[in-house]
Amino acid sequence: MATGIKDKVAIIGMGCSQFGERWDVGAEELMTEAFNEALGDAGISREDLGAAWLGSALDDVNIGNSALPLAFGLRLPRIPVSRVENMCATGTEALRAASYAVASGAVDIAVAVGVEKLKDTGYGGLPLRTKGFFNDLWMPYGSAPGGFAQLAGAYRARYGVSKDELKRAMAHVSWKSHQNGARNEKAHLRKAVDIDTILNAPMISDPLGLFDCCGVSDGAACAIVTTPEIAATLGKNNPVVVKSIQISASNGWESSADGWDGSYVVNTREAAKRAYAEAGVKNPEQEISLAEVHDCFSVTELVTMEDLGLSKDGGAVKDILDGKFDADGKIPVQIDGGLKCFGHPVGATGLRMVYEMYLQLQGRAGNRQRDNVRLGLTHNLGGSPSNSVSAVGLFGLLD
Repeated sequence: MATGIKDKVAIIGMGCSQFGERWDVGAEELMTEAFNEALGDAGISREDLGAAWLGSALDDVNIGNSALPLAFGLRLPRIPVSRVENMCATGTEALRAASYAVASGAVDIAVAVGVEKLKDTGYGGLPLRTKGFFNDLWMPYGSAPGGFAQLAGAYRARYGVSKDELKRAMAHVSWKSHQNGARNEKAHLRKAVDIDTILNAPMISDPLGLFDCCGVSDGAACAIVTTPEIAATLGKNNPVVVKSIQISASNGWESSADGWDGSYVVNTREAAKRAYAEAGVKNPEQEISLAEVHDCFSVTELVTMEDLGLSKDGGAVKDILDGKFDADGKIPVQIDGGLKCFGHPVGATGLRMVYEMYLQLQGRAGNRQRDNVRLGLTHNLGGSPSNSVSAVGLFGLLD
């Protein structure tokens, strides 16, 4: 019977590049920037690494469809390298693979890197040259803002929330993230934005305005993992450990049956349920200290609070407006600024979220630091609410 990976994998080093419009560098330089920070943080050398995983989602416009750019760019010592892709959960998928390798005993030390270079492609959004099976079959004329605007409409219909009330809650989500991102030197967007500006911004896809949508960016993040026992030999006696990483993927049910009303994301709920079970979490609202979730749109974060059990069903609007998820609230969400302020270099995002949890758990988050951080949650959502891949990770100190 499977026992899971709780406390079997220690994160001994992490790094994160500056996110932004990095016209001056390529993907290899971004990877190196994050990797060098992680390697120095871990206190090891390249020769100590046993295997590596590269997360990169958009190979047509980025670094290609192999992991060789990782081996070349980081000058890895001829170890196995693998490229993984799982839509917006790509960075988390790379960490999951590295963690499984260590937990299984296949390697002593593994590295996961996520990267995307999107700003110099000439596209305003995600550069999809061809949509392929997934989009052509299920949503040939769809768009990301359109799909998540439908989530907002379905949520309103289910819970009887007025358009004005939902709009104010979504604006608070974006306001909060911009307040947080202004304090983060690695964020792409570092300017606080007032509520009125957010509420009066141009409409993108009703009810989503300009400030309800995250942008794209260039960036990379990296994690180095090993066992807690090996971590102890490196002088890391109370390391950050993986409590759980779970992924759930759609099988077409949402779009081909009448059992789903479009007001929530099935895969987020499923991934969260599995993650909580693996980590031994009984009451997420009481046990989780802070979270980084996939705020591709402000309504996504709102609905995700309920999907993760951090708000009761139908209660997220009130919780958000009451400040429950603000930096000084009960459960800070996007305390680093989130996708809203970092942008979304797809392959890097999941690992960027873990980077913040890693710093917070070690008390190294500077002016963002929260007291008594015990359990951090990360969440990615790729695709649309009706066809998605969702990843949930839980991280804490070794029990």
